[in-house]
Amino acid sequence: MGYEDKVRRVIPYTPGEQPRGKVIKLNTNECPYPPSPKVTEAIRNLEISDLRKYPDPLCSALNSAIAEHYGVNEDQVFTGVGSDDVLSMIFLTFFNGSDPVLFPNITYSFYDVWASVYGIPYKTVALREDFTLDPTEYLNTVNGGIVLANPNAPTGIAEEYSVIRDIIEANPDSMVVVDEAYIDFGGETVLPLLKDHENLIIVRTMSKSRALAGIRAGYAIANSRAIKYLNDVKYSVNSYTMNTAALVAAKAAIEDEAYFKEITEKIIKTREETKKELRELKFLFGDSKTNFVFARHEGVRPGESSADFARRIFEGLKERGIFVRYFNKPIINEYLRITIGTEEEMKALFAVLKELMA
Repeated sequence: MGYEDKVRRVIPYTPGEQPRGKVIKLNTNECPYPPSPKVTEAIRNLEISDLRKYPDPLCSALNSAIAEHYGVNEDQVFTGVGSDDVLSMIFLTFFNGSDPVLFPNITYSFYDVWASVYGIPYKTVALREDFTLDPTEYLNTVNGGIVLANPNAPTGIAEEYSVIRDIIEANPDSMVVVDEAYIDFGGETVLPLLKDHENLIIVRTMSKSRALAGIRAGYAIANSRAIKYLNDVKYSVNSYTMNTAALVAAKAAIEDEAYFKEITEKIIKTREETKKELRELKFLFGDSKTNFVFARHEGVRPGESSADFARRIFEGLKERGIFVRYFNKPIINEYLRITIGTEEEMKALFAVLKELMA
């Protein structure tokens, strides 16, 4: 074996396909609209000579802008290279015990990857048949921490505020991470709970509603002591996580509230129209509060199962230059996750869908 017997082996996270060329890309939950014009202006005004210097390791200007936006103190904000980087640091920082970290069996598939690569014990908790959480599974249960995406991905389901609150309050000795990557498209944030709950960290991203997936900017909001712990680990791994251009672009994006509301409202409107179209085609899905719909179909050909249908439609759309997400995994292999694009992109999707289902 040589050196290979000392290698840390994990099954890596599989990101959505990034096709090249002119396609309709509805597979990775990116924003269909460009970033704020203020982002363009901020990048154009960037002093290129500044790139010879290291970026601000404290991310002070960005953290200050985020803090002002949410009405918290600057020392309650932690920023990183997308919410993936932020979540990775959270796993590394707070899940250092011997009890298993809990998260749903159907959720963001990076959670178990981080747990595996960092040697963190974990346990997945089954969702109900309708893809909602069973809160009792997280109450009075010994654990090393809890991670909940709300709204959840890939299901799109948003839990009630009271459900998340009860889980946080029932686990005062565990850090509860609420991943609110999609909260801007629906659901109710638990930000008000930060004031009275030191065991809560809320994670956000600028990849979805702020249209900055290519910049990689994410952040966490928590009590100042938790943020200090996060920074201690960050500075022990890489002091300069966010680059200068990303810091400038992300600050401009968080400050342009009017543009943020404009594109978010467009996406929500198109999502609701998409649900109507899918219902007419006899698709089944939960009430998505995200920028995607997670849908299944009973099949339209004799003997065709839901999984067969999903795979066939996925491949048929791809052949015609339309990319959606198909998960070849137990329980969810009957579903297609369809990102909400522009109205024109969704019209093109439905035209091809009808053709494939004829």
